[in-house]
Amino acid sequence: MAFLVLLVPLGLFAEATAAAAKPLRPFPMDDVGLAQPLPVPLMDALRASPPRVSAFYVRRGGELAWQDRGKMAALVDLLYALGDEGLTPRDYRPARLEREGRAVLASTASADARARFDVLASDTLLHALRHLQRGRLDPRDVYPGWEIPVPPPELDLVAINRALEAGEVDRVLAMARPATEGYDALRRSLARYRNIVRLGGWATLPERRESLRPGDVHADVALLRRRLAAIGELEVMAADVAHYPDVSLEAPAPHHYDATLVEAVRRFQRRHMLDDDGVVGPRTRAALDVPAAQRLATIRANLERARWLSATPLDHRVVVDVAGQRIHYRRPDGEIWQARIIVGQPGRPTPVLHSSITHLTLHPTWTVPPTILREDVLPRVRRDPGYLLDHDMLVLRPDGRRLNPWRIDWWRPGRVILRQRAGPQNPLGRLVLRFPNDHLVYLHDTPAQRLFRRPQRALSSGCIRVEGVMELARMLFEDTGTPRDLGTLLADGETRNVSLARPVPLDLHYWTARVEAGDLPSFRPDIYGRDPALIAALAGPPQA
Repeated sequence: MAFLVLLVPLGLFAEATAAAAKPLRPFPMDDVGLAQPLPVPLMDALRASPPRVSAFYVRRGGELAWQDRGKMAALVDLLYALGDEGLTPRDYRPARLEREGRAVLASTASADARARFDVLASDTLLHALRHLQRGRLDPRDVYPGWEIPVPPPELDLVAINRALEAGEVDRVLAMARPATEGYDALRRSLARYRNIVRLGGWATLPERRESLRPGDVHADVALLRRRLAAIGELEVMAADVAHYPDVSLEAPAPHHYDATLVEAVRRFQRRHMLDDDGVVGPRTRAALDVPAAQRLATIRANLERARWLSATPLDHRVVVDVAGQRIHYRRPDGEIWQARIIVGQPGRPTPVLHSSITHLTLHPTWTVPPTILREDVLPRVRRDPGYLLDHDMLVLRPDGRRLNPWRIDWWRPGRVILRQRAGPQNPLGRLVLRFPNDHLVYLHDTPAQRLFRRPQRALSSGCIRVEGVMELARMLFEDTGTPRDLGTLLADGETRNVSLARPVPLDLHYWTARVEAGDLPSFRPDIYGRDPALIAALAGPPQA
C-alpha cells in the first residue's frame, strides 16, 4: 500500500547531525513521565536529535524500534512507495537506509551502532509523518506573501508505537495523511497520470485551419479518441473490427466524430473551464495537447497545497476556490451550496487567506480603491470629467468634505477620494459580505450578471463577485441565528451594516487541479502563474 511522505534526505546519522541549521534544544524528559532512564547508547544517539525523536523513544519506554528486519523492510518499502503520494523516493535514500540496516542489524554490531541506526530510522519516519501531514515545503519560502499559518503536526505517538509493535508501518503513515477535502481523489489521479507518463504520454493533435466539429469525418478524430481514452474516457475507443468482427455493428467508426465522442469532449471542456460546445477549436486543442508530465506536476503541486491546508476543519464554512472560480458554503447540517464567482484578473489577484464573515453591507456605496483610482478611473476622468456624473460618483477630501469635480486639476488631483453612491450602477450591487483582511477585498453582488455565463471569469480587481449572493446571505442569517429579515432590510434602499450573530469561517484557496464530478481531475488555468514556483521547489532538495 503506497503512502505520500515528504522526508528530509537523511543518509548517515552523522550527516543529519552536521546538516542541522541551528542548535536543538534538549528534550524535557521529565515532562513525559519517564519511569526509568533511557539506555546509555540510546541517550547518546539522541543528543543531537530533534525533541520529537526523543519523545518517540520516551513513549516506547526506551525500547529500540527498528531491530527487526521485517519492520525495517516495511519502512524501506514505504520509502520506495512515496512516489504514489507525489514525492520522489530517491530524495529519502531508501537504498542507503536498507544497506545501513543490513550492516547494523548483523549480530556483530555494537549497541552504540544499533542505537544510532535506530534513531536515524525513527528520525526518517517522523520527518515523513510531519511532512505528510503539513507539507514538505514551507509555503512562505515559495510564496513570500503567504498568510495562512501552517500549525505544527499533531502526531499520536502512542498510536504510532502500537502500530509499530503490530508491524503495521504503513498504517503509521495513514494516521498522518491529510484529511483535506479532495486529497484522496487527487492521489488516485496521481496514480493514473503516473501510469500515463510511464507509457509515454499521449499524442498531440495537429494544428488545423478549421475546428473539428460534431459529425466530421477525419483521421484526427481517431487521435482525439486515443487522447481521451488515455485519461479514462474508454467508451470513445473504436474496436478493431479486423480482430473482433462480431462487434462491428456496435463499434464506432474511428474517424467519425459521433455523439459519444462529442459528449466526452464536452466533459473534458467542462473539466478545463472551456466552452462546452463539443467543438475542438484552438483552446480545446491546446488543453488536450498539454503534456501528461506537466499535468502530473500540477497534481503534485496541488497535493502539496492540500498538505499546507490539512489543519483546516471540514465544518461549517464558506470556501472560495479562486482558480476554479466557484464558491462553496458548507451549512451546519452538512448541506453544500455552491455558485459561480468572478475573481481577480491577472495582475490584480484575489488573495489566498483565512478569515471570517462578520457582517453585511446592504445597498453599499463604493469607495474607489487606490489602484483602480490610479490605473482605471483617473485616465477616464482626465478624458472626460463628466465620467463622474455619469457614474454617480462623489469627490471627497480625506476628511469627508465634498469637492466640486469641475474645479480640480485631474492631472494633479492631490489626495481625493471618489465614492460611488448606492444604486443600480454601483459595481457592488445591493449587498456586500465583509470579512477582516489587509487586501480590501470582499464578497459582493454585481449588476453585471451576464458575466457569470463565461467559463473563465478572472475579471475583477481582486474582490469576489458571487452569483446568487442574496441566497448565500439568507442562509448565513438563518444558520447563525441572526434575527433579521433580509428582504425587509433590502426593501427600503437604505445603506446599512448588519452584523451576523456569530462569524462564519471563510477560506480563499487556489487549486489548479481538483477532482469534482466523477473521478477525473479538473485542470484549471493557472491565472496568477503560481504553479511554476511550487513545481520547481518540489523538484529541489527537501527541507528539514
